[in-house]
Amino acid sequence: MKRARAGEKLTIGFLGGSITQGSLSSTPQTCYAYLVYSWWRENFPMADVFYINAGIGATTSQFGAARAEEDLLSYKPDVVFLEFSVNDESNAHFLETYEGLARRVLSDEAAPAVVLIHNVCYDNGASAQLMHAKVGRHYDLPCVSMQSTIYPELLAGRIENRAITPDDLHPNDAGHELVASVITYYLDTVRERMETFDGQNEAVCENDSAEYVKNASVTDRANSLPAPLTANTYEHSIRYNNKNGMTVEVEGFVKDTRKQNGITDIFKNGWEASAQGAHIVFSLEGTGVSVQFRRSVNQPAPIAEILVDDDPTTRTILDANFDETWGDKLDLLTVTEHMPRAVHRVEVRLIETHEDDVVAFYLNAILMAD
Repeated sequence: MKRARAGEKLTIGFLGGSITQGSLSSTPQTCYAYLVYSWWRENFPMADVFYINAGIGATTSQFGAARAEEDLLSYKPDVVFLEFSVNDESNAHFLETYEGLARRVLSDEAAPAVVLIHNVCYDNGASAQLMHAKVGRHYDLPCVSMQSTIYPELLAGRIENRAITPDDLHPNDAGHELVASVITYYLDTVRERMETFDGQNEAVCENDSAEYVKNASVTDRANSLPAPLTANTYEHSIRYNNKNGMTVEVEGFVKDTRKQNGITDIFKNGWEASAQGAHIVFSLEGTGVSVQFRRSVNQPAPIAEILVDDDPTTRTILDANFDETWGDKLDLLTVTEHMPRAVHRVEVRLIETHEDDVVAFYLNAILMAD
């Protein structure tokens, strides 16, 4: 904020799921992320403020950690808001993936300020806040919670569910505005403390500003982070698609060479196959394997399996048939984790096809944990 007040260039970035992407807001400018970005522009008119929205619907912090560099950190953001508390489940696995994402952002050479956003399901209060807040406390990061602010107002009857959300998950315009107001209330308190401190002791403020600039320019923050809470195998996870995946054997799978139109154009840069027995083999290094593939509402669709190092205990079924109505899903399944670091053989094979399959099997990517 001191840099913004001085008229510097700032990039405000958001990484999250469908709520961050702006699902059910009537325009991109009425989603909470854009409204928070607008707060920076309005409160610091002398600053050059830029906006990066890296939200992708129906995705978790596990995918967020693998795509953080390409989709967000490559823009060198100065402030980052992370939002995955209604996408992650409240368990140890997502505590680890969320910590990996937070550490990935905190250790970036741009040393961005980080704010954690905890959204909530408005019908039952479900949220991964319990796990995610552990990361916030461990790394001394501000956490802004809808479970602790908006949800109690619904329980008390002072806010009607349908006034802010049509499905008890995704906010409408009024809901996005309410979420943004909780976040900007926190930002207002920080700005007011800064201004009050400035007025009370200019000399101390000058020293504080000098220390701030010194800290903000540190490029080795990764070395000063506390020891991780978890095994932390997802901080340096990598997504391998047809742009960087090292295939060693391909039969029946064809590269998708269509141009991707933005990060939310999700079924691109992968491989397609339709014939039973088609298979693709990768040679990739890491300690854990996850797979991304399309599950389609257009049925029937093929079914595949994935196998790591020919070990039958790793066999995982990839059913491309999706029994929902809201659209095709970019599914992410964890196949193995916490293995010894090594180069692993990863094979995906079609094991069931149908004469009347409506869509091909679409393999998006293999994710390797560090």
